[in-house]
Amino acid sequence: MLHPARQTTERDDETLPIGVVRRPLELLADDRGSFTEIFRRSWPIGVEPLQWGLLQSGTGVLRGVHVHPRHDEFILVAAGTMLLGIKDLRPDSPSFGLSALVALSGERPELVTLPQGVAHGFYHATDTSMLLAASHYYDPADDFGCHWADPELGIAWPVRNPELSERDRTAPPLAELMAALARRR
Repeated sequence: MLHPARQTTERDDETLPIGVVRRPLELLADDRGSFTEIFRRSWPIGVEPLQWGLLQSGTGVLRGVHVHPRHDEFILVAAGTMLLGIKDLRPDSPSFGLSALVALSGERPELVTLPQGVAHGFYHATDTSMLLAASHYYDPADDFGCHWADPELGIAWPVRNPELSERDRTAPPLAELMAALARRR
């Protein structure tokens, strides 16, 4: 059974940017294990996947914050727990500037649609495996980022010293990212 999509986080007072949709999935379990249907073309998730990826991260890893001006994604945490930090960077969006922090878990699977122009970062509170699907093939020219701890992001990460890639550790501030995106328009 597919649950209706919702546009709020676990707390009803936190609204997500327009186009970011959480779709809870049903986990069917018995003594042998479990099965969860994760995609149907008929579901209105806003992404027609062309490329799939499997991302595995260890405890304490933070990836991002990244934004893609040309492609949409959806994500699913298959195992472990993760915090998804997001910020709407689309100047024409009614939710422009809105930030949120969303808890996701493999124990309660759900799809999350991330439209183009919504910046996102992943903090892995435990060892985590997640699936990512994208509406376009990966292109480095469509992959921008800013520093995960920039206060202008408005994302209240619960960590001060996460494990980061060199790219994420040295990423520019949000203001530089916004200027780079404006030059692309």
